[in-house]
Amino acid sequence: MKRAVIRLDLKTLLIGAAALALPSLSAQAADHGAAGAAIDQLLPVCQSCHGEHGAKPIVPEYPVLAGQYASYIEHALKDYRSGARKNAVMKAQAANLTDADIAALSQYFAHQASPIYTFKLEQQK
Repeated sequence: MKRAVIRLDLKTLLIGAAALALPSLSAQAADHGAAGAAIDQLLPVCQSCHGEHGAKPIVPEYPVLAGQYASYIEHALKDYRSGARKNAVMKAQAANLTDADIAALSQYFAHQASPIYTFKLEQQK
């Protein structure tokens, strides 16, 4: 009788761990009556794939979030959450995020130093 062997690479394990962690973090925030989960509770999940401060993803296919426009990140996360944007991993990550969580994450990543140049628009007076 042959045994089935399942081989998981590091990327698969990290994605799985992040997917399991996010729902419990959002539920924990809801239990405390918080408007949105504390950013320090949400960041480890994001950073497990996108790297510390969102500046160095674990694989080249994942986007750099650091320095990205907050409005872009917010729009993308809401689209993943609604299913308008298709990606199974990100849909699972965004599913339990509140609008306050999304706004906080978007602002956090927008204000991080980025290895990629992002053109800054100046407000017209």
